[in-house]
Amino acid sequence: MGKEEMIKRLRGMVDENVVEAMAAVPRELFVPDDHKREAYDDTPLPIGRGQTISAPHMVAIMCHILDLRLGMMVLEVGAGCGYHAAVMARLVGESGHVYAIERIAELAFRARENLARAKATNVTVIHGDGSLGLPEHAPFDRISVAASAPKIPSPLKDQLKPGGKLVIPVGSLDQQLMLVTRDDGFEVKRYMGVIFVPLIGEHGFSEG
Repeated sequence: MGKEEMIKRLRGMVDENVVEAMAAVPRELFVPDDHKREAYDDTPLPIGRGQTISAPHMVAIMCHILDLRLGMMVLEVGAGCGYHAAVMARLVGESGHVYAIERIAELAFRARENLARAKATNVTVIHGDGSLGLPEHAPFDRISVAASAPKIPSPLKDQLKPGGKLVIPVGSLDQQLMLVTRDDGFEVKRYMGVIFVPLIGEHGFSEG
């Protein structure tokens, strides 16, 4: 599948601003060389170290659910190859910023290279335990988690601004994509069944 077909499939599924952001980010810059020809296939692809780049439709749906807007401060947990962060960076614009945490140092390094090639200057990639969030840059307007947690990590909920939103897959074998909105308390809405790699960390699953 080529980029045009990918964009055509996304139209009507998500907001047009998400479609435009997906069209603007060259996904081929973020996939390994041996998968370049599959860059726009609507499927996850391996990026090394047992991790994947999410299928385009899943990136689009998560961005759509989060309702990302210009100027927002965003936390991403599970930077992977940097692609999802690049799409979100387009949506929040130069006045916004994306902080992306990746627990695997090798992937964090590669994500920085990929984002530099894609000229995504409003993204900072940090090597660390994403389940702890990033308290030094909190609170966030939006938090996007690209790995499935056993439950919604309390540090991430605590780092949301009032009115902020968090999208996260929850579960082990039976995973559900959930949206958490912070008002007086926390409202949780289930969206759909999904399949993600596990969130490893203090507030995630144990490694191994």
